[in-house]
Amino acid sequence: MPHPLDEFPIHQAPLPIGQVVSSDPNAYDRCYFNAHGRNGDPVMVFGLGLYPNLGVIDAYATVRTGDRQLTVRASDALDDQDRMAPAVGPFRMEIIEPLERIRFVCDGDDHGVGFDLPWQGSFPAIDEAPHRWRSGQRVILDAQRFAQVGTWEGELRVDGVTHAVDPATWLGTRDRSWGIRPVGEPVAPARAAAEPIEGFWWNYVPLRFEDFAVIVIVQEDPDGHRVLNDAVRVWPAASGRRPEQLGWPRIDVQYRSGTRFPTGATIHLTEPDGTPLTLEIETKGYVALSAGTGYGADTWSHGVWKGRDWVEGIDINLTDPDVAAMIPFGLLDHVAKATLNGQEGWGLFELGTFGRHDPSGFADYGSVAL
Repeated sequence: MPHPLDEFPIHQAPLPIGQVVSSDPNAYDRCYFNAHGRNGDPVMVFGLGLYPNLGVIDAYATVRTGDRQLTVRASDALDDQDRMAPAVGPFRMEIIEPLERIRFVCDGDDHGVGFDLPWQGSFPAIDEAPHRWRSGQRVILDAQRFAQVGTWEGELRVDGVTHAVDPATWLGTRDRSWGIRPVGEPVAPARAAAEPIEGFWWNYVPLRFEDFAVIVIVQEDPDGHRVLNDAVRVWPAASGRRPEQLGWPRIDVQYRSGTRFPTGATIHLTEPDGTPLTLEIETKGYVALSAGTGYGADTWSHGVWKGRDWVEGIDINLTDPDVAAMIPFGLLDHVAKATLNGQEGWGLFELGTFGRHDPSGFADYGSVAL
């Protein structure tokens, strides 16, 4: 059946807009958001994704408050979904002004989390560098993203407590990505079972300053080889200035001794004229992406078929010894306080470090900082 979007001249292939060019079951199209004040408590990560070749749509919202991480998540069949106003379970998203204003709503209070949050972009959305990652001969990820920093308003409700969300203090980051990445039920590992990945190191740092935004993205192989490298400064749209490339970032993460838990970082950047720039990061509160969001080890991950009209709420105690032991070995989304050229900025410091990473001195999956 035709999709309403088929009325518009936006096609990229001789297919209805509801179908994707690739037959790969890992095809996906989704959005990610975070929202936080300046003390890092509460801090929330949430998103919505469509998996066309799996016939699944899902969404989640995870809030860290104190030592608890509460999540509501939903999944359903992707049939005649309105791509202009995606919704699943208690979640719905409204695109008010593309690339500028969005409203995300969750009526999941019965499961511990509810909110009505309009978003306003503070600086233009920008394309990130294309992201293509191979493991041996297999393409693990082949995706495109755009990113934006901005502010939130409205209200967040967590376990019966309402938090007023004031755009003067509540900031956030969002991205949209689409392409191929591991989603849905795991596939047979085949050769990878005998020759597993030795390690993975990832750092994503989008920050909002008063006069500009900075977005740094780095992925490295176990020997430090860069799979993805991007560092840009984004100016206000009214300035007419194009984004500036800030060289080859050198990242020094400060880890808590005996762990892989980051307490801060120094990121060395370079102005287009060669002038050094030093970005200092202090980490605040965080969300553990492995504890409820669908990223990493869990009973649910993005794109998995859970049946029709599936909704679930979970409440995780981050001090539980079994949970706490694994947190530093998963993706962590920290609220970040930053300084650059005397300006104070706020945003996200996302770090994932698993297994061997020679530049960090991690020899294997059990290695920790001295």
